[in-house]
Amino acid sequence: MRRIRLTVEYDGTDYAGWQRQENALAVQEVVERALARLTGEKAALTGASRTDAGVHALGQTAHFDTMSRIPAEKFSYALNTLLPGDVRISDSREVSPDFHARFSARGKRYRYQIDSAPHAGALTRKTHWHVIYPLDLALMREEAQTLLGRHDFRAFAASGSTVKDAVREIHRAEILQYGREFVFWVEGTGFLYNMVRILAGTLVGVGSGKMAPGAFARALQTGDRLCLGVTAPAHGLTLMQVYYDGDEWSGSKP
Repeated sequence: MRRIRLTVEYDGTDYAGWQRQENALAVQEVVERALARLTGEKAALTGASRTDAGVHALGQTAHFDTMSRIPAEKFSYALNTLLPGDVRISDSREVSPDFHARFSARGKRYRYQIDSAPHAGALTRKTHWHVIYPLDLALMREEAQTLLGRHDFRAFAASGSTVKDAVREIHRAEILQYGREFVFWVEGTGFLYNMVRILAGTLVGVGSGKMAPGAFARALQTGDRLCLGVTAPAHGLTLMQVYYDGDEWSGSKP
């Protein structure tokens, strides 16, 4: 029995998220079907992150165990001939039996994209949140710095979250601007349910002047979700990378 690690990228527009569901098509199910066809085995794929419906990924990580003799590096090529065009395997490799896509992860990097042009773009409608009002980059950058460090982020989870320990450490929270496009990058040891989308929604609230600066600080102090902004739309979010031991990222720097 071998354990194979996959790096999966997908356009989440037409999927009910990563995790297999009974009444909707998820990315996990699509890849498992392809694995079963390829190996003749019942596939059981474990992913690093349960991305929501509509969320995209360039660096989702998953693993599975197999008796197949297919060379590890060839799984990506073979699977891509069986997968739809909006799901791709960008890398496949053999890993040790104790590797776990979810529990071995040390951190994650997300990107949230915002389009502040007067009219929604034809090519960005599935990847950017279209915001029709001007945004103040300086205010947003100052607000984002509050996130850095180790905090109890219980106020930053969507209702229905059952996580008991909400302490996470954020190593990077940066906003870049390219004309009318704003890109929010965030890296940390982990994120709560809908947390990154709540961060993005609050930054837009502050940057547009609809919310007073200091929203993150107030939420951290009080634990009150009402201190924060709306949950930004799912389609602006992309899981960029999952980090493991040996990977270079902001959390590995002294």
